[in-house]
Amino acid sequence: MVAVTDAARSHPSPWTAFDRAQWRALADGQELPLDADQLARLASLGDRIDLEEVRTVYLPLARLLALHVAASRRLWTAQSAFLGARTAKVPFVIAVAGSVAVGKSTTARLLQVLLAAQPDTPRVDLVTTDGFLHPNAVLEARGQLGRKGFPETYDRRALLRFLADVKSGRGTVSAPLYSHQSYDVLPDERQVVDTPDVLVLEGLNVLQAGNRADGRVPEVFLSDFFDFSVYVDAAEADVERWYVERFLALRRTAFQDRDAYFHRFADLTDAEATETARGIWAAVNGPNLRTNIAPTRSRSRLVLHKAADHAVRKVLLRKL
Repeated sequence: MVAVTDAARSHPSPWTAFDRAQWRALADGQELPLDADQLARLASLGDRIDLEEVRTVYLPLARLLALHVAASRRLWTAQSAFLGARTAKVPFVIAVAGSVAVGKSTTARLLQVLLAAQPDTPRVDLVTTDGFLHPNAVLEARGQLGRKGFPETYDRRALLRFLADVKSGRGTVSAPLYSHQSYDVLPDERQVVDTPDVLVLEGLNVLQAGNRADGRVPEVFLSDFFDFSVYVDAAEADVERWYVERFLALRRTAFQDRDAYFHRFADLTDAEATETARGIWAAVNGPNLRTNIAPTRSRSRLVLHKAADHAVRKVLLRKL
């Protein structure tokens, strides 16, 4: 149980805060359904994580999410009985948001694996919103290629239709796929989603609730279709450093492929690559984080706050 301090009583908050020890205790006795090799395949490049971190942070989160899924099913059963009409149970949708390089992709993949190990949620699908970016040709024609990742560079109508179909119980729904190697949407490839128990949706701006391009407030938000949301948080200076470190690692690996979109960066020196990465952060990722992503933190149900070493030091859970 989390102790309530005098300070907490005098300064009410919608959040309950947990330190690492308190949060880890919530999953005592739970077995970890993956090993170090599996974790290495799940972790994004540059995201430092080990099995101890999974036990401390992500296993309790998966257990909490499993409780929410079970409660959702009980409510569905009671409502069906009350209405006298039994409709199919729709997928439980979990959103994972956060900055570029903060580790949200690793978080989403871990949740998929850990939830799929639960007896009541064997089918867990993961969809990233990268596939809903407009193709490069469209962005270039609009003068937006240099702003890729900003809200206006996504086909939000298509993303809304996808989520609406999922939450209406439609049997087979598909999502577009994206290649980080070509830095573009794959025109002839789709990911099929067929009524999973849980759908994890990962993306930069999934919690965003800003105005449309014409200045009008949208009638429907992506978050209207979410049952739970997780925001992966860290100080901007740390995220920028992680982004630069990842850029340097990619220069030595993926950028070496002559077909890679960013192959032109492969022969940069360390100093040149660092300067280039910091320039991209200053022009694109930093402004997008400050203007569009970080303001959505308060709209999430749970916040994982990372320290400079990538470890989650604090968990904030919105009170029911």
